[in-house]
Amino acid sequence: MRDVSLTIEKGEVVGILGENGAGKTTMLRMIASLLEPSQGVITVDGFDTVKQPAEVKKRIGVLFGGETGLYDRMTAKENLQYFGRLYGLNRHEIKARIEDLSKRFGMRDYMNRRVGGFSKGMRQKVAIARALIHDPDIILFDEPTTGLDITSSNIFREFIQQLKREQKTILFSSHIMEEVQALCDSVIMIHSGEVIYRGALESLYESERSEDLNYIFMSKLVRGIS
Repeated sequence: MRDVSLTIEKGEVVGILGENGAGKTTMLRMIASLLEPSQGVITVDGFDTVKQPAEVKKRIGVLFGGETGLYDRMTAKENLQYFGRLYGLNRHEIKARIEDLSKRFGMRDYMNRRVGGFSKGMRQKVAIARALIHDPDIILFDEPTTGLDITSSNIFREFIQQLKREQKTILFSSHIMEEVQALCDSVIMIHSGEVIYRGALESLYESERSEDLNYIFMSKLVRGIS
């Protein structure tokens, strides 16, 4: 990442677009205090991601594509209980959150089964619940609907809409333009480690005289300018 300067407001839902290797995951990892920037400063809710990583991690929920962070020998319920305890939730809070999330994502039928035997879609749903177990105000998702079927993807999108109404701040990367258009207030477009656009979707449509986000994105890649 080079020369990136961004401010994400509370309650904003931001989509991160870019080709494979453009820097989407790198950006999210730096915001999550998992990678240290070579220069510059990143703050999350006022806390420095390098100097105060523990404070940052308390406030965010994170899910990276291909990394569910689950323990195969534990059941789905045991995984969520474990991560709930790590975040300092008490027994009653954990129970309530698990009940809520398992209902929302249609996981009740397999909460007491070991994760090791789950399909990719089942694992992804548990991983999303794991990222949200402590009810964070800031949520970072890297390709969150990867492995989900159409029904589960729609449930996830509806859940994001609800989180948006609750004024949660959400950043997520996606290759699915329809998903970004349906959920996001604004977008960040990245090419070769550089931000080539950051702004509201409506402003983008107006300036490009088009609402075809895929066409706009490809046009900006060709031009290489904001």
